Amino acid sequence: MRRAAASLRGMGITATFRATKRVPILQVAKSAVATIAAWLVAGWLIPGPLPVFAAIAALLVVQPSVNQSLGKAIERSIGVILGVVIATGISLAFGQSTWIILVAIVVAMLVAWALKMTPGTSNQVAISAMLVLALGASSPEYALDRVLETLIGAAIGIIVNALIVPPVAVAPARNEVALLGAELAASADRLGAALEGTQTRPQLEALMIEARLLRPMRDAADAAIAAGEESLTLNPRRSAHREELAALRDLLDQLGPIVTQLIGMTRAFADHYDEALHDEPTVRAIAEQLHRVAHDVRLAVRIAEPEPEPMTSETPALTSALVIAPPKSGHWILVGSLMEDLRRIREELVGQPE
Repeated sequence: MRRAAASLRGMGITATFRATKRVPILQVAKSAVATIAAWLVAGWLIPGPLPVFAAIAALLVVQPSVNQSLGKAIERSIGVILGVVIATGISLAFGQSTWIILVAIVVAMLVAWALKMTPGTSNQVAISAMLVLALGASSPEYALDRVLETLIGAAIGIIVNALIVPPVAVAPARNEVALLGAELAASADRLGAALEGTQTRPQLEALMIEARLLRPMRDAADAAIAAGEESLTLNPRRSAHREELAALRDLLDQLGPIVTQLIGMTRAFADHYDEALHDEPTVRAIAEQLHRVAHDVRLAVRIAEPEPEPMTSETPALTSALVIAPPKSGHWILVGSLMEDLRRIREELVGQPE
C-alpha cells in the first residue's frame, strides 16, 4: 500500500484529488449543520419523498464566503428549476422508461449549452432532470415540490453560512502583503550590497533569481487581497474589516511598481556589471539610496504586520533627491538606468515627483 501511494505521488496523480491543505473544520461543521437543517425543515414543510434536493442544495451552497454562497444558491436553483421543467415536460409527453431518462439528460445538456450556462449550472440541469425521472415521479405537483425543496435548502445554506462565524479572509491578505514587503526590502538591501562590492557570475545570477521571485509574491498578495474583498461582500462582519483591507490594497498598489523597478535595476546591474563598477562614486551613492529604500519599504509595510518589530528609525530615509556627478564613460548607461528606476521608486515611497 505504501509503495502504491508513493507511486501515485511520484506520478502527480494525487494532486488531482487532494488539496495542499485541509478545508477548515468549521467549514465542514457548517456544511453538516446546513444539510441536516435543510433535510428536517424541507421534510416538515413538504411531506412526501425524502428531501434529497434540499439536502444537496444546502451542501453545495455552503461556501468559503457568503457571496460565494449566494452565487452557488442562484446557480443551484436555476439549474434545478430548468432540469425539473425539462424532465416533467418529457415525461408527460413520452411517459417513463429508461431511455426517456437518457433522452432527458441529453436534452438538458443541449438546452443549457444553447442558453450559454456555466459548466456548474449545465451539470445541475442535467443532474436534476435525471433525478426527477429516476425517482419515479413526474407530475407537476412533484416537480413544484422539488423546486421548493431546492429553494429551501439553498436558503438554509446561505443563512447558516452567514450566521455561524462568517469567514473573513483578511489575515491571509495581510500575511501575503507582509511577506512581499519583507522580501522587497531584502532585495533592495541585496542589490545595494552588490553595488558596493565585486560580484561573481553565479552571485549575479542568484541576485537575479531572487529578484524575479518578487513577481509571484506580488501576484499572490494581489490574489489574497481579492479573496479578502470577495469574502467581505454581503458579509455581516464587513464593516469591521473594510478599512484594513482597503489599506492593504493601497499598500500593494504602492509596492507593485517598486517590484517592477527593482527587478529592472537588478537586471541592468547583472547585464552591465564590471569589476570597476563599485569604485564609481555615483554607484556607491545609489547603493546607499537602495538601503534607504529598504528602510522605507519596511516602514510602509508595518501596517500589514500584527506585531511589527521595532525599527531603529521611524522617519523615512528618502528625504531628499540624490544629486550625482557625471559617471565615468563606461558606466553612464547603467548609472542612468539605475537613476531613473530609483527616481520612480522614490516617487512611489515619498509620494511626490522629484
